[in-house]
Amino acid sequence: MGLKILDTLTVGDIMVRYRDTVSPTKRGAVREAMAMKVLLKHAIGKVPLSALTVAKVAAHRDYRMRTVKPATINRELALYRHAFEVARKVWDVPLSENAFALVVKPKVLNGRSRRLEPGEWEVLREGCRRSRNPNVLPMVELGLETAMRRGEVLRLRWQDIEWTKRTLLIPTTKNGHARIIPLTGRALELLRQRTIVAISGELRVFPTTEEAVKTAWRWVMKRAPLPDFRYHDLRHEAVSRFFEMGLSIPEVALISGHRDTRMLMRYTHLRPEALAEKLARLGPF
Repeated sequence: MGLKILDTLTVGDIMVRYRDTVSPTKRGAVREAMAMKVLLKHAIGKVPLSALTVAKVAAHRDYRMRTVKPATINRELALYRHAFEVARKVWDVPLSENAFALVVKPKVLNGRSRRLEPGEWEVLREGCRRSRNPNVLPMVELGLETAMRRGEVLRLRWQDIEWTKRTLLIPTTKNGHARIIPLTGRALELLRQRTIVAISGELRVFPTTEEAVKTAWRWVMKRAPLPDFRYHDLRHEAVSRFFEMGLSIPEVALISGHRDTRMLMRYTHLRPEALAEKLARLGPF
């Protein structure tokens, strides 16, 4: 492949080929396809590879920072970066450098500490109860009992539950490592209340889709006065509750699936008043 090809190929051409050949092989193929729709609308997609520079990528980054958060930009840059690495190393596109790998990424502040305040769980539960999607409330409750991610709950199969051992297998996780988690009494109760339904040949515990749950969640948030509360905050809440119950770091990590203690602690936001109550129960030193 000669250097002249760089004059005819554009950034968008690389991303389209990546979308059609690489994205479908990934576990998050559906989500990545949605992200690609957004990326392909950007002006940088029309830039010929011969004219692509780190400065132009930086300008695109700065443009995106006007409307989206740093974490979103970094996810987009990671997608561009991997696509161009594949182009250079697998497709033999004669690029001397990967401009998306060289650009400085915006700093992400991971200080989010949103938890359910007193009275908010009742508000959230009522909002979920009124949703037209009957899966939302039990999914939310199970998330609070297990610290499972939304996708993990949606992929939950009946065959993954060990009733006698009171455990649950999560065969596919975000970090690629399967894990087995213990189930609380309430989690077991929630699962026993479910009806067995087959989805695409699999016996799924929650017969709904990610998009349907997202739509239902948006509906709930419009009607429940929980400012700045996101579905993923349920995981923060669950992890923090486990620590407040007195579980150790290895025990909580077993449940949540965190393999890095630093990452786990970023999900942990203990309430000082809960710690004060624990100290009071321990008595004087």
